[in-house]
Amino acid sequence: MRGIEIPGPREIALETPAKEGEDVELRGEALEALLLRDPHRGEIVTVKDPKGREFRGRIVALGDTVATLHLFEELKKPTEPPFDLWLLQALPDKERMELIIQKATELGVKVIVPFKSSRSISLEEREARQPKAHRWGHVALKATKQCRRAYLPYVAPYCRFEEALKAAEGFERKLMLYEGEGRSLASAIKDTPPPSRVALLVGPEGGWDQGEVKKARASGFTVCGLGGRILRTETAAIAACAILMYEWGGLA
Repeated sequence: MRGIEIPGPREIALETPAKEGEDVELRGEALEALLLRDPHRGEIVTVKDPKGREFRGRIVALGDTVATLHLFEELKKPTEPPFDLWLLQALPDKERMELIIQKATELGVKVIVPFKSSRSISLEEREARQPKAHRWGHVALKATKQCRRAYLPYVAPYCRFEEALKAAEGFERKLMLYEGEGRSLASAIKDTPPPSRVALLVGPEGGWDQGEVKKARASGFTVCGLGGRILRTETAAIAACAILMYEWGGLA
């Protein structure tokens, strides 16, 4: 796998500039993006116009070829960060992946890539104990609605470690969390301008093996840590996403 294709439009983008208080019709890709959210009449969604302004709109009519929204509020601050953050996450045990997807969505992550590392549980092992993978997209959707995001994050298919590395090819910044690294994540990104695309690589509960760290470095990842404490993988993922968003304007 070279790169990841994100299916369908994930953001409800209006074709013309909008204003608060008007009704707008959604067709084509805008309607397709709306339908990805399993909408119903009366539901409220966030949309974006060509000027980058975001509005809250209530669905007043919903059909197969057209939907009508009443835009009742222009948001003062955008719900989307100024850069695209992809979270490459080694598959954790139990329900931790669902927690990571939920919080990553709330923090503004665009794409979540679950993968198998040498020390992580496999998807087959996890599903045999507690089938949950089929719900990952629903978890992202529910979190998107809760936090009023304009963009619906994509949870990519489960893949191998090497495929996760390839998914980040061409990204301006690539960061790997590793408890054996003395340099902190905060120092690695301090005083650097926000890139357009960032990949964050987070390992499993058992940690990385040295071969994986070597491969990540060879793929252009900057290896960094989160201090002297050993964090659970879900804690590390959430904390690192929050640090990146804070430093590069995603929580402004």
